[in-house]
Amino acid sequence: MTSVLPQAVSSAPAIAPEKTRQTTRKPYPNYKIIVLNDDFNTFEHVAECLMKYIPGMGSDRAWELTNQVHQDGQAIVWVGPLEQAELYHTQLTRAGLTMAPLEKA
Repeated sequence: MTSVLPQAVSSAPAIAPEKTRQTTRKPYPNYKIIVLNDDFNTFEHVAECLMKYIPGMGSDRAWELTNQVHQDGQAIVWVGPLEQAELYHTQLTRAGLTMAPLEKA
């Protein structure tokens, strides 16, 4: 026969550990705008579109990226927040450039 002894009950109130809430904010993901090579857009048109629609795009950088599109078949021309990426992607598409779908960076 086993006997069950009552557990001692403490009269002191239990103090819960202090909880601190920290909100961890994750940055919004960036998206890549990728221009693809094609057989119908000229170098001049691609470079001009990049300078026109991508903020801060200078002539030298636009031509470097245009050459990369031609030689490698594609180039990442801009990386940043989704809302801006959608705008620039749409503008370049409407200008006739061949574009890859937006993708997370």
